Order: sequence, then C-alpha cells, then structure tokens
Amino acid sequence: MDNKGFTIIEMVVATAVFALLVGASSGIFISSLKAQRQSLATQEVLNQTSYLMEYLSRAVRMAKKDLTGACTGTVKLNYAFQDQCLKFRTYQGTCQQFCLDNKRLKDINNRYLTSASLTVSLFDVYITGAQQPPTDYLQPKVTVFLKVEGEAGAKIAIQTTISQRNPDVRK
Repeated sequence: MDNKGFTIIEMVVATAVFALLVGASSGIFISSLKAQRQSLATQEVLNQTSYLMEYLSRAVRMAKKDLTGACTGTVKLNYAFQDQCLKFRTYQGTCQQFCLDNKRLKDINNRYLTSASLTVSLFDVYITGAQQPPTDYLQPKVTVFLKVEGEAGAKIAIQTTISQRNPDVRK
C-alpha cells in the first residue's frame, strides 16, 4: 500500500500547533499595542504636567509682595490661596492667579493651562513665610501639590516647592 497523504490525526495536530502559534503571537502583539498606548498616554500626562509646573513655578518664583492688598486681599502679603485659587502680584506689578475650575487649571485671563484631555483631581497649595515681619521672618515659599489623570488611565501625582526669588525685606 502506497501512502501518499496525511492521516486525519496528523492534520488535526498540525492545525492545533499552527492555531496555538498564531494565537500566542496575536496575544503578544495585542498586549504590546496596549502597553504602547498606555506608555504614550503616560508620556502625554508627564509632558503637560511638566509644562504646567514649570509655568507656575516661574510665575510664583518671580512674584513680589502685594503692598496694597489689591491682589491677595491682605496688605503686604506675598501669596494667598483660597477657594482653589493661588493669588499673588507678579514682578511686573499685575495680579496673577491660578485656579482650579471644572477639574482644569486656568489663569487670571480664563485661559486653561491644561488640555481638555487632562483631569486635575487635586490642586493644593501650602504657603510658608508669606506674612510680613514681625509676624514671620521666613523667606516666602509655596508648595504645590497636583494629581492629574489623563486618557487611558494614566495618572501622576506631583509636588514642588518654590521659593520667592527676591529677598522678603520689610517694607
């Protein structure tokens, strides 16, 4: 008897091995696509949060004492944080504020500093040394806490402390 074909068992085994290899490689490909998507989402959150913190840090560092109280609400106060708004006088003498509004940060001109794809779940500020001597003799510093969430569940919690550039002298 001349055997010129495959048995049904050989065909079933070959098909099963082929299906297993295709399924495994497809699973690896799909999981790598998900990991790349998550990585890109995390990178976007980091980029936008980094920009936001740099912008906010520069503005806070360059602030000066509000001698009239028109901006902070208190005479000779460096910074004020109330109602989810950080307020201070810029080095140019104008009033500046950063506020949390609808889970996005915006400035005094109602320009959003975060994109619509980001959600700011926490904006908290701790201020030290903002009073005038003799109440305190500390150089003003502001600690900012942010929790930001982006698309695809990418989250970041970040904190920075900024000291005022110019010495806090009695005026």
